[in-house]
Amino acid sequence: QLRIVESGGGLVQPGGSLRLSCEISGDTWQFYTIAWFHQAPGKERQGIACINNFGDHMNYVESVKDRFAISKDGAKGTVFLRMNSLKPADTGVYYCAARNLWICSNGIPIDGDAWGEGTQVTVSL
Repeated sequence: QLRIVESGGGLVQPGGSLRLSCEISGDTWQFYTIAWFHQAPGKERQGIACINNFGDHMNYVESVKDRFAISKDGAKGTVFLRMNSLKPADTGVYYCAARNLWICSNGIPIDGDAWGEGTQVTVSL
C-alpha cells in the first residue's frame, strides 16, 4: 500500500512561484506513474501533469505547459511540481496521486490508485 503526503502549498502573489513536494512510500511506488491534480474552488479535480516510473517522460495539460515542471527524485521517494508564473486561476488544492499501469506519454491520468490529502495553493494579491 502506498502512502502519499503533499507539502509546499501556500499564499503567493500573481507571477510568483512555488514548489510542491509529494513524498511517496511503499514497496513498489517506483513502478507507478505519478500525477498532480488541481481542484479549483467549486470545480472538479483535474489532472495537470504526470511523470512516468523512470522519470524520463512527462506530460502536461495545455494550461500549465511552459509554466509548471514535474520532476522526480527516486532516491528520496519524492516527486516535485515547480510552478512558475502563477495566476489566480491556479488557486486550489493540489493532489498527488499514483497510478499503476499508465503510460504518461499518452496523456494525463483521470484518476489515481492512491492519493494524498492535498495541499492548498492560493494565488492572490
